[in-house]
Amino acid sequence: MNLIGNILWIVFGGFLTSLFYLVGGLLLCLTIVGIPFGVQIMRLGWFALCPFGGEVVPRENPVGCLAILMNVLWIILGGIEVALAHLSVGVVLCCTIIGIPFGLQHFKLMIYALLPFGHKVIYR
Repeated sequence: MNLIGNILWIVFGGFLTSLFYLVGGLLLCLTIVGIPFGVQIMRLGWFALCPFGGEVVPRENPVGCLAILMNVLWIILGGIEVALAHLSVGVVLCCTIIGIPFGLQHFKLMIYALLPFGHKVIYR
């Protein structure tokens, strides 16, 4: 079921979403200051390519205060807008019966887009 969901996800917009995240991550990595944010954006991009079967969980050994500081900077500098975009698309998709699985994937992406530092994605 995850394979079919991921194929449909890629065909109906997941590829473009992932591509935008990966390009944005590469652009952030061009600057020294933006490298940690760029790496997290690229991880989000890979997760946005195939979200079915993946789960966002907190890391076992978080980096402590640094993760909190990076998450606060991330939220201030644009993470809230990305998370709200996933929230709004997820709500719209959940209004239809066919779109509910895709809306739920946007909610998973929203969590990872809001707080990328200190979390990781596990595929089962």
